[in-house]
Amino acid sequence: MCGVIGIVSNNPVNQMLYDGLLVLQHRGQDAAGIVTTDGNRFYMHKNNGLVKDVFQTRHMRNLIGNAGIAHVRYPTAGSSSAAEAQPFYVNSPYGIVLGHNGNLTNSAKLKQEMFQQDLRHINTNSDSEVLINVLAHELVESSKKNVLTTDVIFDAATSLYHRCSGAFAVVSMIANFGLLAFRDPHGIRPLVIGKRETGDGPEYVVASESVALDVLGFDLLRDVDPGEAIFIDLNGNFYSKKCVKNKQMSPCIFEYVYLARPDSVLDGVSVYQTRLNMGDSLAKKIKDKFKNEKIDVVIPIPDTSRPSALQVALQLKTDFKEGFVKNRYIGRTFIMPGQATRKKSVRQKLNPIAIEFKNKNVLLIDDSIVRGTTSKEIVEMAREAGAKKVFLASAAPPVKFPNVYGIDMPSRNELIAHNKTVEEICKDIGADGVVYQDIDDLKANITKENKKLNQFDASCFDGNYVTQDIDENYLNLIESIRADSVNHTKPQNSITQLDLNLITSEDNNTIDDVIEL
Repeated sequence: MCGVIGIVSNNPVNQMLYDGLLVLQHRGQDAAGIVTTDGNRFYMHKNNGLVKDVFQTRHMRNLIGNAGIAHVRYPTAGSSSAAEAQPFYVNSPYGIVLGHNGNLTNSAKLKQEMFQQDLRHINTNSDSEVLINVLAHELVESSKKNVLTTDVIFDAATSLYHRCSGAFAVVSMIANFGLLAFRDPHGIRPLVIGKRETGDGPEYVVASESVALDVLGFDLLRDVDPGEAIFIDLNGNFYSKKCVKNKQMSPCIFEYVYLARPDSVLDGVSVYQTRLNMGDSLAKKIKDKFKNEKIDVVIPIPDTSRPSALQVALQLKTDFKEGFVKNRYIGRTFIMPGQATRKKSVRQKLNPIAIEFKNKNVLLIDDSIVRGTTSKEIVEMAREAGAKKVFLASAAPPVKFPNVYGIDMPSRNELIAHNKTVEEICKDIGADGVVYQDIDDLKANITKENKKLNQFDASCFDGNYVTQDIDENYLNLIESIRADSVNHTKPQNSITQLDLNLITSEDNNTIDDVIEL
């Protein structure tokens, strides 16, 4: 999971890109980057860290131009080098920068093709660098007999779709031409389009979530369709093409459970309303499972579970209380790299309000239970605060399978629900009872808001991978790679000298570039 945004405007975009990244920060806390263009040059700044820490006034002044793209990165194991911060850049053809949210499931095959057939060099372990090189190669092939036009660009995008498999929501800039954005044929990762009319003509934005459009004052036009590419030239002219005939809308269901902000609208569905619906259906299971138990209070585990917890309390006709104070300066524990870091951060992040627990039967509501690290710690904290009994309910079904489309769930052995019964999970967590949402109910909670959405990537719950290219060998491979990366930590601060002649600042993690075109 990452966050991307691209803007074509009539005015400088540096501040707009920065503001957009701030509200997409929940999608990635590891690194951030912005590239702008004035038509003749790309101006780049990227580094490890939060948006507010990566960009200072001196950096913003150097990001010149009325168009650009930006990215926040969410790390998976073994990919925390600053050299892998995005956007990526290639200088041939034309000069291209690209930011990517998702994961290519055939990146190993593509890397081999890059080396043996396309004669292009891949400098990092990032599949996003593979993706930009595929795009660059297909632009070369498509434009051999013609000057670069929108038709040539869409032909290149069509060829890219034929070669790339997996999840990808992409924003890219082609030097001197404009913004190219596209979404994978299944629509796994989200991507929305916004427009704003000005006295100088229309301005456009493409972003991972609609909340970025709200903050910047753009109107939501629509979502980018699965298999669709859109191109916006530097004069604000908008073009689009369906590059894949056999598209199948199957958005990642975990976006609605946890990843997206509640104030976003994805594929025509309010994330907030979906989470309210999840609480209603979850309450029915809780009533049945704990019908012989007296629940004194319902307490959400902040922040994502609040809407669901509120509905549960209403349905159970019991108190809804805030039982945990959240430290706003600790990031989302789910997307922190490394199990030890996550476990340590739980206690730093949450502290119980003892009076809401003392001598009470407490029902805790969480959005999901993935590794069980957070859940076990929180149940223990509730008992230490004086709770008589602690019950735990998950607004999502059991997470049993790896996610291969850009979420850090790569190892079955790390998932507490894999090959375990609910009773065994309850014992491991230390709760007096555990309830999970049913998968069919979860899907119905979303479909209720948009009847056209009736298929989802719910692979982390049901093991069905919508790209149909994932088998046991693939899962074993990514698990072995993850194990190797955990056991053999690489230096975090090394940056390889790239062929774009990087200029590094006094902080040797920072990448600043002015790229001549």
